[in-house]
Amino acid sequence: MAKKLMKGNEAIGEAAIQAGCRNYFAYPITPQSEVAEYLARRMPEVGGHFVQAESELAASNMVFGAAATGEMVFTTSSSPGISLMAEAISYIAGAQLPAVFVNIVRGGPGLGGILPAQSDYLQSTKGGGHGDYRLLVLAPSTVQEAVDLMMLSFRLARRYRNPVLVLGDGMIGQMMEPVEFNPPPEADDVAPVDTWATNGAKGRPRNIVRSLYLDPEVLEKNNHELAAKYERWKRDEVRFATYNCEGAPQLLLVAYGTMARVCQTAIDELKGEGIQVGLLRPITLFPFPSAAVAELADRIGKVMCVEMSMGQMVEDVQAAVGRTIPVSFYGRTGGMVPSPDEVAARVRSLVKGAVS
Repeated sequence: MAKKLMKGNEAIGEAAIQAGCRNYFAYPITPQSEVAEYLARRMPEVGGHFVQAESELAASNMVFGAAATGEMVFTTSSSPGISLMAEAISYIAGAQLPAVFVNIVRGGPGLGGILPAQSDYLQSTKGGGHGDYRLLVLAPSTVQEAVDLMMLSFRLARRYRNPVLVLGDGMIGQMMEPVEFNPPPEADDVAPVDTWATNGAKGRPRNIVRSLYLDPEVLEKNNHELAAKYERWKRDEVRFATYNCEGAPQLLLVAYGTMARVCQTAIDELKGEGIQVGLLRPITLFPFPSAAVAELADRIGKVMCVEMSMGQMVEDVQAAVGRTIPVSFYGRTGGMVPSPDEVAARVRSLVKGAVS
């Protein structure tokens, strides 16, 4: 398929269609409303369904209902909207159903502002709702990668019967880049829908979809099943990319999403000054690439996280590298985006030992 120039939000919607999804329920909120605007036109063209719900609460429970019938389904929102969806996300995880959620992050806390941020990292990776559940969290850094990860997210959701979250800072949704759509091959390790969905029980025992287990032993057993699934993710689904980590970098940057692109530009700028800096970009925020971060940190000896937040990923990086390797932080918040020059300036200070 030829490349096409598309806004990130619209490309996310088209990627879901190309992945085979025909069910989208959502409520508008900046900076992701263009997904709904785009799919309001496109879903009828492909025989799909789009319902603009009366709230994020309603949209997320529509996702729950559609997922329970075995349908591919997704929704999109932004920060406070995802908070309203957290209860349904926990239900969907507890009921072991496949669904895809997209968060195009805006500044917070509270209603905050409509400009881009990365301040939903902890909400996304540590469980934004109640109970012992986790989400697979994928973080694109380009519009093309948003397309690719959207297609992957449906496959992973079906493989593990679990909600998958695609986390994009507001810049991903609003920027325009050329993209192409190449759906991945159909997963061959997915349990047949008839074994778990409420899609009619003629000729077989009925399936009951629920997240309520009043018998504590049964609930504990379900939680152990979920925990085993999350351990499989840590073994099989860790994704990351590195840049300029060969040789002997003087500092390792860890950044995700569009901040990784800013860091890459800063690294290229610093090369001309003889300052060598490596970059590790987590693509899965959960499971976090802890082993890769630890290995590079051990070799390089100094680490800095760069985020559009007050420093939320820092906790996972510190946990990965331990207490013996210093982890610094540089970030902006409230919709302010660190520039390559700002990052480069902080790197110079660290390399020269002026900042700890």
